[in-house]
Amino acid sequence: MSSAVARRLTGLLAAGLLVAAVTGLIKLGEPHVPTLSLLVLYLLAVLPIAIFRGTPLAVVTAVLSVWAYAYFFVSPLHSLLLADAQNGIGLGVFLVTAVVVGELAARLRRAALEARRLSNEQSALRRVATQVAHGVAPGVLFTAVTEEVGRLCDADLARMERYEPDGTVTGVGAWSRVPAHLAVGERFDLDGLSIAREVRRHAGPIRLDSFAGASGAIAQEAQTLGIRSSIGCPITVGGRLWGVVAASKTNDVPFPAATEAQIAGFTELVATAIENAEARAELMASRARVVVTADRTRRQIERNLHDGAQQRLVSLALRLQTAQTKVPPELSDLNAELDQVHGGLTDALDELRETARGIHPAILAEGGLSPALKSLGRRSTIPIRLTLRAEPRLSERIEASAYYFVSEALTNAAKHSQASLVAVTTDITTDSTGDALRVEIRDNGQGGADFSRGTGLVGLRDRVEALGGQLSLDSPRGAGTTLTAEFPLS
Repeated sequence: MSSAVARRLTGLLAAGLLVAAVTGLIKLGEPHVPTLSLLVLYLLAVLPIAIFRGTPLAVVTAVLSVWAYAYFFVSPLHSLLLADAQNGIGLGVFLVTAVVVGELAARLRRAALEARRLSNEQSALRRVATQVAHGVAPGVLFTAVTEEVGRLCDADLARMERYEPDGTVTGVGAWSRVPAHLAVGERFDLDGLSIAREVRRHAGPIRLDSFAGASGAIAQEAQTLGIRSSIGCPITVGGRLWGVVAASKTNDVPFPAATEAQIAGFTELVATAIENAEARAELMASRARVVVTADRTRRQIERNLHDGAQQRLVSLALRLQTAQTKVPPELSDLNAELDQVHGGLTDALDELRETARGIHPAILAEGGLSPALKSLGRRSTIPIRLTLRAEPRLSERIEASAYYFVSEALTNAAKHSQASLVAVTTDITTDSTGDALRVEIRDNGQGGADFSRGTGLVGLRDRVEALGGQLSLDSPRGAGTTLTAEFPLS
């Protein structure tokens, strides 16, 4: 027996029971109230059927009510013949009234259900839109959207899938209200019947009423999980087909006609989130290339100065010193002049070395971050307290970015903080997202630092975020400033 037939039989049984119950109620009131006045009580049977089962069954209930009243309460009793025309008119009026009232009740029920559906849909869309606006991680967003779609469509299972360049699809988010679970993170070939294959083939919404006897990895998964029917809508990002959201049922009740339109609203939000994520990724990659290129240029300039001008000045100083030994003693004025030139040349060489060290310290490439920070601390104009726990060598770009972050932060502190001490701490931290280099710079200055004031802090934030890191600032007035940067190592 199909579910539709079973539903009709259940409705007829409910109608019969309600009519029987109202008939018994009228029988109890018959000795005290005119029976024709009690005819209206049959609306108690018609209205529930109209509200929960629809107008057609309500009409059947109204007819059944008229028959029961005529059979049990209208003379001659236990007969469908009416001796009094007035009774016939009254029953006819009641029948029409019951049908009209039932139709109105059914319409009100449908309107209430539609209003609730729209409210639920808007609430779900707002929840997803909020997550999109907050820029949550793609995996979190995919799972949230899949759950909202599944619940809104009254599905039993739902999954979001991403099309791969090799012609497969990967599950990126899933939800289930039943014990069965759809696979996530697994790739499926599109070699058999599936929503993903049909959506890709037709570039539009697809319904599948059955997976019985179908082949293919996804169809076999559906058969194993007891899925009877599925519906799916494409996710289009930047004009290209990115993926699909599919909802499935394990019973024979079909999805409503407007389900595709409901899902479409969520696919548009997912597309927006993916476009935003791709744009952020491209921006971060671009910023990272700029930072790496700038650091590489610094290093190249330092090498050119060290191997070129610096070595040339050293050579000239040695030659001048050699020539000075050949000056006769009687030319003391010349010898004194050469001493001054040699001293100036030495000072210029020291200044050039200091400049080259500021551009890119050789000790950073040779010894790593900790020795470079110690050297930086020795040259600082503010006393520095170093706590360096990041012992292992890190990637070249991480070490360079961390070094320049500390160097620029110390420069800002010397210019603006009026601090008498700066504490620099480095450490390797681990959380759910992986390992990260944590660098904290804390001073005891006047505080009041703000990203909106000046470009120094903005430059620090750009350098940290260019490598996917995060920079936090805590600078209450009169209580010093704390800058904390976290550079992801993965």
